[in-house]
Amino acid sequence: QVPLVESGGGLVQAGNSLRLSCVTPGRSISLDHVGWFRQAPGREREFVATISWTAGRTYYADSVKGRFTISKDDAKNTVYLQMSSLKSEDTAVYYCAGSLVYFGINYLNSTSTYRYWGQGTQVTVSS
Repeated sequence: QVPLVESGGGLVQAGNSLRLSCVTPGRSISLDHVGWFRQAPGREREFVATISWTAGRTYYADSVKGRFTISKDDAKNTVYLQMSSLKSEDTAVYYCAGSLVYFGINYLNSTSTYRYWGQGTQVTVSS
C-alpha cells in the first residue's frame, strides 16, 4: 500500500481559508495524477481537484472552481489544496488520492481512476 498522508483539516468559520497537505511517496512510485476528493456524511465521495504530477495541469470541480487551488511542491513530494471562501457545504472528510495511469481527461474526476488513497482529514466549516 502506497502511503498518502493528509494533514491540515480542522474547524473553520465560513468565509475563511484552510490549506490541506498530502505527502506522497515521491520517486518510489511514479504517480500520474494526485487528486483531492471529499465525502460528506450520507453522500458519495466526490471529486474536488486534481493535478498532473509531471505537467502540473490542474482540473477542478465546478463547485470549487475559483475558491480552491491545487498545487504541488516537487522538492517536498507534497500536494496542497488551498481552500478559500469556505462554505458550510464544504464540510466533509477530504481524501488525497494517487493514480498510476492516464485514462483521459473525462476520467480524472472518477474515484476508480485513483489507485492509492490516504486516510482522510476532516474539514468542518461553521456558518
